Amino acid sequence: MLIPNGPFRKKALKLDFSVCFKIFKNNKFKQAAFGYFGHMWELYAFWTFVPIFLKIYLDTHKNIKFNISLVSFFIIGIGSLACVLGGFMSEKLGVKRTAFLSLLLSGFCCLFLPFILQINNQFLFIGFLLFWGMFVIADSPLFSTLVAQNAISENKGTALTIVNSIGFFITIISIQLINVIYQIYFSNYIFLLLAIGPIIGVFKLKKEFN
Repeated sequence: MLIPNGPFRKKALKLDFSVCFKIFKNNKFKQAAFGYFGHMWELYAFWTFVPIFLKIYLDTHKNIKFNISLVSFFIIGIGSLACVLGGFMSEKLGVKRTAFLSLLLSGFCCLFLPFILQINNQFLFIGFLLFWGMFVIADSPLFSTLVAQNAISENKGTALTIVNSIGFFITIISIQLINVIYQIYFSNYIFLLLAIGPIIGVFKLKKEFN
């Protein structure tokens, strides 16, 4: 209230819903956005099901005991460190390549999960989930950067709002879909559905490098 408007402030434009479609005509923006969408399909679903993965593992290997809540905390929390490290890596490898690598490794974790669940070694299993917990989120700020960098300046606010809204809508679908299917079939292979997002995201980003 006490600070005046800056010299670059522009008058609000008339509401134009067509912008929501126009922003995706920019190929680089579209590739960054779809990379983000693939990332969002996996990220929150992974966090949601981490305690379930741990419970399944304990039920499968009766000789192993650990605190599910505590281990879940570290698997999810280690992502904060990964975001910092990802930022430093992006300065050397570039934002696109770092995001691509993170999404690729996270996607491989999705594919390996059903098999890792069968290994009777809690340190290997928890280490695997910690590794996954790092790379599942490390690309999140990188995708936000890519989307912002490739959005047209006059529509940047709209572009970021639309991409984030679609991303979180996708998150709801992946969590609910996997949960419903798992409740019906109770198969660990259901969690392979998490890989759909990274596969699409990696495919879209790969086109950027060609």
